Amino acid sequence: MIKPPPRPVPPCDLFRQSADNRFWQDPARYLALHTPLDEHGRYLPYDQLRHRWPPELDPRICWSLVKSARSAQQSKILISEGPTFRCTYLLTPLAQRAITCVDRHTTMAALEHISSHIGENAHFHYLLNDLIEDEAISSSQLEGAATTTKVAKDMLKRNRQPRTPDERMIIGNFRLMQFAWEKRTEPLSVELIAELHAVGVGGIDDSKYSPGIFRLNDDVVVQDGDGNTVHVPPPAVGLKDRLQRLADWINTPHHDLEHADYLHPLIKAIGLHFAVGYEHPFRDGNGRVARALFYWHLFRHGFSAFRYIAISVLLRNAPIKYGRSYLHSEMDEMDLTYFIDYQCSIVLRAVSDFLTTYKQTVSDALSFDRWLEQSTMFEKLTDKQKAIFQVALNGIDKEFTAVNVKENLECSYNTASAALNGLAAQGAFEKNKVGREWVFTLRDRLTLRQMFHEQ
Repeated sequence: MIKPPPRPVPPCDLFRQSADNRFWQDPARYLALHTPLDEHGRYLPYDQLRHRWPPELDPRICWSLVKSARSAQQSKILISEGPTFRCTYLLTPLAQRAITCVDRHTTMAALEHISSHIGENAHFHYLLNDLIEDEAISSSQLEGAATTTKVAKDMLKRNRQPRTPDERMIIGNFRLMQFAWEKRTEPLSVELIAELHAVGVGGIDDSKYSPGIFRLNDDVVVQDGDGNTVHVPPPAVGLKDRLQRLADWINTPHHDLEHADYLHPLIKAIGLHFAVGYEHPFRDGNGRVARALFYWHLFRHGFSAFRYIAISVLLRNAPIKYGRSYLHSEMDEMDLTYFIDYQCSIVLRAVSDFLTTYKQTVSDALSFDRWLEQSTMFEKLTDKQKAIFQVALNGIDKEFTAVNVKENLECSYNTASAALNGLAAQGAFEKNKVGREWVFTLRDRLTLRQMFHEQ
């Protein structure tokens, strides 16, 4: 990654300083670069733009023109009295698309609309609970947890106690996301940031993480995969004061349409994510807290569907790009546009994945109902048994216990147990003892077809 040249002097000065007067030989080609975006509408950093400029052009003048165009359109963000958060950003077309997408598809009203299309199909609760687990698992994997998604989901669904430090990390992240949801009505404070950290990392390796305790020294750095230091956080001295100023800024109602400095909650949540990652207030576990605060801010402003939208699934798949978005902003005078744009691209894909899953769920529900109506056992199944059956057929869950059915279908333990035992009695499910509990699994599809249409 190439660092941009030092803050460029005004373009007119560079024109005069150009030793061979190349600018004056073809000024139109230079002036065409006086735009914040490239020809494809992208907000690219210097180390990518420099390869797109014709080699005969002076890169100092090219960069100066781009920076001049960007500065004219940028707004301030993360404003505080100290130097740490004097950042700027430009609202790009990508960010505007993300804002529109979030407004249309992730509010409580949008979630209720989605639920209404599924009707009374209780299996949708299974789907939502399954999606809640995704962020906790993928966020842990992004931080280095080696546990597979399958094993992690099994642990969460069966309430199994973690057996390894990696599994404890996943449990901690799951609790952290639940805690962020529970605290969604509270204002941000230094104490809440510490609480989130304590919930997320407590009991994993307390000597390593120091749950809920801010770092006191400057021996914490961020390294890349090769062990190179890529970020040195601001000094520990004054850390709490800076976090308090950050909290004051977050608690300012910029989302109020009458506010002079209106700022959409999505952009503000991304700014909060960046600030906590940049400050690195704890010895470890900072990424988890930063992402949890991103969610907390969106929860606080009514974007409830983000409980089921996992950004870390996509961040985990491209961790280098995630890290570079931080570095591009830090290296270019704290221009947060790079980080905001990358996060907005992730949000757009994550919301799209959520909507695709929902549409597939609606389609599966209709297909299941048609298939079940044609069978000879339709009248024999209760509503809860139909829900369990569909969840199993669609692969949302593969193993069922009375405990997890009770939680997902919000019924009593006895009702859940009766539903499962009824499915086993009819031959649709197999029943096996695992440890102290009975585990139910769906029979193979050929057996089911024969059973349902030959009785």
